[in-house]
Order: sequence, then structure tokens, then C-alpha cells
Amino acid sequence: MTTLSHDSTIAFLGGGNMAASLIGGLLSAGHAAENLRVAVRGAESVERLRLRFGVAATTQLADCVAGAGIVVLAVKPQQAADVLRGLQLAPGTVLISVAAGLRIETLRRWLGAAPTIVRAMPNTPALFGAGVTGAYLPPEAPATAKAQADALLRTAGATCWVEREELIDAVTALSGSGPAYYFLLTEILAEAGVSLGLDAATAEQLARLTFTGAATMLSETGIDAATLRAQVTSKGGTTEAAVAALESADLRRIFQTALVAAVDRARLRGDELAALA
Repeated sequence: MTTLSHDSTIAFLGGGNMAASLIGGLLSAGHAAENLRVAVRGAESVERLRLRFGVAATTQLADCVAGAGIVVLAVKPQQAADVLRGLQLAPGTVLISVAAGLRIETLRRWLGAAPTIVRAMPNTPALFGAGVTGAYLPPEAPATAKAQADALLRTAGATCWVEREELIDAVTALSGSGPAYYFLLTEILAEAGVSLGLDAATAEQLARLTFTGAATMLSETGIDAATLRAQVTSKGGTTEAAVAALESADLRRIFQTALVAAVDRARLRGDELAALA
């Protein structure tokens, strides 16, 4: 398993939640705080990051990226053009973009002499080291770039590499937006419990812990979801009746429709951002 050198310089453009999750992961993995730099807009953010992580925070983009082997673009997508235009990155630099919707071609237009670019889509559980990130690297890029990016992204959870950049839109629909689906289902299950007579606090606790427990089973056993579902669905039992009702409501089609809508929105967003280049 490839790891990053603890004394390699990594620069973050942006200091929001996703940057913070990766910085925290790197520090937990033993990376030296003095070799992590963050560029943010205001003095208040500079001080916040210095106090929280002990990293070198600055408002100066050029100072942040000078000598950095890896640069992580973690600003809001609509801010990326202002951040990247005219920015000089050293030859051999690997740019990892976690800015949603920004295609590699768009980033290259803004950067001019472009470095190796990795496009990544994390999700919010990365804030707790439990995320999953879909990532893409052009086939002509050096293998070392993929190894470096993978090692960095793994500090916030698992990574899954896709073979074509357009599949990042599918990653966005499935796992990038996925936590919202989980939260919605938890909310719906709790509401259903209340409708059956449970008090709201009890219903919410049962829904929350049922989902997290089931997720733990799925993770810890290594057994696929369909098999686990079959194991808890006794013939003629209550679970079978409930699952049959969900299937008759065409739940699979509903989720398929939802993910297609998310993919369509991701593609439109990419088109809108590309028009700014």
C-alpha cells in the first residue's frame, strides 16, 4: 500500500469542511503539520485553521502552492476560476480537485500549463473518516500520481477509481448525494413509527440505530446486501410482508429515477462551469 511521505508539502486551496477532513486525516496518519499549507480568503479563517490544526495558513495563493508536490482544490466550484487563473504550479505537481462539477478540461483551461489533474468526489462522512471517494485520473498520467492521490484521499475513508471521467457524475448521484437518501429514509421510517403509535423520540432512536446497525452488519460481515436481506426475510413473516409492499410500490424504479435526476443535474452543472472557462 502506497503512503505519502510525512515530510512532503501538500497545499490546500480552500479551508472548508472537505479540506478540514483531509487535513485531519493526514495529521492522524502522521503527516507533519508544518508541511501542510492552506490558502483561505480572510484573516479570521487563517487564525481558525492555525489554532485547530497547527498548519501554515495564509491568504496568499502563490505562497501556499510554492514547492508543493500536491495541491488540493477544495473551494466552491464557482470560485475556482478566480483561484486558478494565473496560478503557477511547479512541473510535476499533482492537482486533486474535490470541487463538484468541475471537469478536467475546464480546470486545464484555467491553469494554462496544466499539472497532472485528479478529479475526485468525496461525500460528507469523510468528516468522520468514514467517507468514500470516487476518483478519476486520465490514462496518460503517471501511476505515481494515482498512488499519491489514493493515499491522500484514503485518509478520509475508502476510494473507488473509475475508468472514465463521465462516471464521476454517477459517483456523485450514488455516493456524493447518497447520505441525503439515507437521512431521508431514516426520517421516513421514524415518521412511520410515530403513525403507528410510538412517541417521536423512540421512533427516531429506533430508526437511527436500526440503519446504523444494518450498515455495520453490511460492512463487518462482507456479505452482499441481497443475501443479508434474504437472511432476515422469513417466509410468511412480517419482514416479507413489508418488503413485498415496498416492491409493489416500485421502490427500485423510484431510486433509479432519483439517481438519473442527480446525474442530469451534475452534467448540467458541469456544462455551466465549463462555460465560465
